[in-house]
Amino acid sequence: MRKRSVLVATLGRQPQIVTFALDKLLARGEQVDEVVAVHLSSPHYLQSLRRLSEAFPGDRYGDRRCHFRPVPIHDGYTPLHDIQDDRAVSVVWRTIYELIRELKEERAQLHLLLSGGRRMMALLAVSAAMLQLEPGDHIWHIYTPDALQEEARFGAVLHVPDEAGVVLLEAPIAPLGSYFPALRALAALSPEDVLAWQTRWLDDAERMKCQEVWRRLTERQREVLRAFAQGMDREEVARALGISVRTVDSHKSVILDECHNAWNLPEGERLTYHFIQRKFEKCLSVLV
Repeated sequence: MRKRSVLVATLGRQPQIVTFALDKLLARGEQVDEVVAVHLSSPHYLQSLRRLSEAFPGDRYGDRRCHFRPVPIHDGYTPLHDIQDDRAVSVVWRTIYELIRELKEERAQLHLLLSGGRRMMALLAVSAAMLQLEPGDHIWHIYTPDALQEEARFGAVLHVPDEAGVVLLEAPIAPLGSYFPALRALAALSPEDVLAWQTRWLDDAERMKCQEVWRRLTERQREVLRAFAQGMDREEVARALGISVRTVDSHKSVILDECHNAWNLPEGERLTYHFIQRKFEKCLSVLV
């Protein structure tokens, strides 16, 4: 039995982006059963929503059935007009996440279209989607030539022929929630908590790299690293340890070579002692 296929779009002021993308998907043989437009409620976005809805009279799109569903973003009972603070970020993230979770619980195949609105909305959509998307789902972006953008502006043109130069581009994704189901537990958290978890995860990853470098150094090299991590420059390290600047530089070269390896940096990328300070200043207490 074929899965229901749903196009979820972040709606901005250019409703034609949604119809351009939908036309391209249909031309590829995709059977899109529903189009969901997630939108803010400023007058500009509502005008765009009205124009887009005109393309779906009687739940039909051209000669096929296709349900159109607007999803306004609300803060409680209040329509959200813009994304201007952390609370608004949280509301948008939660709305998109819950929408995607609902659709995945229905076993729908998803096409996520980053089609407009505030850039932050697109970022939040990707962030929320990564925890729920599965192999077979897609994230899309539409390319529209400059001349056509002007001609079609604000939905003046909703459909164009193939030779118009519109291109549907797929963004490669790793559906983390599918590969690592435990990550879906993050959905129970607020966006602020997710960001805090992400920070802790990144901090843990950085500490592991720091410890990897630390284990490969001699005791004297560790003393040099610790001094750099405490904010000293080359001359200050030399004075503090009672060694020459030349010796400091020799130890620094070894340390930076190990950093290159631990962080898998491109060959030839030049590092300075500032890299040591930035990476190790928070790790000194756990380096043993």
